[in-house]
Amino acid sequence: MSEIPITVRGDVDDRAVAQLERCARAGDAVAGALCADGHVGYSQPIGGAVAYPDHISPSGVGYDIGCGNKAVRTDVRTDDLCADLPRVMDEVFDRISFGMGRKNDEPVDHPVLDAIADADFAPQRSLVSGARKQLGTVGAGNHYVDLFAGDDGFAWVGVHFGSRGFGHKTASGFLALAAGGRFTDRAPDGEMDADPVLLRADSELGASYVAAMELAGAYAYAGRDVVVDKVLEILGATATYEVHNHHNFAWRERHLGVDAWVVRKGCTPAFPGQEGFVGATMGEPSVILRGREAPGTDALLASTVHGAGRVMSRTQAAGRIGTRMECTARDCDFWVPAREFREARERAGAANGRFTLCPRHPDGKMAKRRGRIREGAIDFAAVRAELRGTGVELRGGAADEAPAAYKRLDAVLAAHADTVEVLHRLTPIGVAMAPADTVDPYKD
Repeated sequence: MSEIPITVRGDVDDRAVAQLERCARAGDAVAGALCADGHVGYSQPIGGAVAYPDHISPSGVGYDIGCGNKAVRTDVRTDDLCADLPRVMDEVFDRISFGMGRKNDEPVDHPVLDAIADADFAPQRSLVSGARKQLGTVGAGNHYVDLFAGDDGFAWVGVHFGSRGFGHKTASGFLALAAGGRFTDRAPDGEMDADPVLLRADSELGASYVAAMELAGAYAYAGRDVVVDKVLEILGATATYEVHNHHNFAWRERHLGVDAWVVRKGCTPAFPGQEGFVGATMGEPSVILRGREAPGTDALLASTVHGAGRVMSRTQAAGRIGTRMECTARDCDFWVPAREFREARERAGAANGRFTLCPRHPDGKMAKRRGRIREGAIDFAAVRAELRGTGVELRGGAADEAPAAYKRLDAVLAAHADTVEVLHRLTPIGVAMAPADTVDPYKD
């Protein structure tokens, strides 16, 4: 096999590059590209694109099929919004559900739900009830609803999230099928540096995956439309311009003279003239960009960044949440990890009796609770104070999404300056995300 051309932009981790090379070799790819916001992902790196002539990759698209961004410019002037911004952000956070479940019962309907009920891939039809419940919910992690002050004087709305449980269960089902199981089986637990899961696109399973992926993508688009429309309703505004696209998806495209399935995980399509919305962090400007006609476009598989790119894992930034044993004495803040407590109790032979490790209350007792068992590198109280000082109304959020956990967007965009141009800069004035420590298995 001849050497597969791999294009890497910016300063990215060698392990992420190795992941991309492994994915490209496994499917005899036409080419691979890793954008400047790239970092290690499951099998295929985040920020990576691979063009396979004959294969489609469920592991490459990932669990959050169709995750993407939508931005709209409103007809509301930023100056007219600012005085009412705290109330608006309170209503956004109250009426739109973040994390698991739905915290309001406002009816949501959409033609995509009928399409799921009659899905070409029959096993997806059983997912329609859950899809209905989650349509228009945002999820956790780095998913958000933001209000921006545009450089044109108007307020903008931007959202980032994907296909929620419907996409996650679709991806998990196909990974189970590829391993010889049933669609309803749990997907095999793979190592981060596992070989990609590849399906021949002309096989029955491959064709079924393409149909199922496209339906999950339509559901993700619908969800973002529903949420943006809700924010416009809260603002009493009309959209005058919009940009909307996926960054976890696969498209049939032509590159380097070959027709191929381009699997993009966490990178934005950027053909010449194509526009995209790329989010930064909760405290820095995001952008509307457009692909340029450039020599490097085809080598990058017409792809660009989808965000700033992490420099710190979630655990490094926020610490780790787990089960711990806390002293029940009033105003006592003593705790130990649950495992340490169990081991100490067993050594003491006190498995069924009152037992404590608290040195301040030796006759007290301890209770099992969820809490932080490892401290992170980021002081999120300080981050919130800094954001308040710059005029950003934050609702929810956590240390793992703080600006220090990410690269700077301007720096990663500079590595793609020949292939994209910035059309608008959008300064955040309102940010809504899932609250700290929200558990959501459907985030990307």
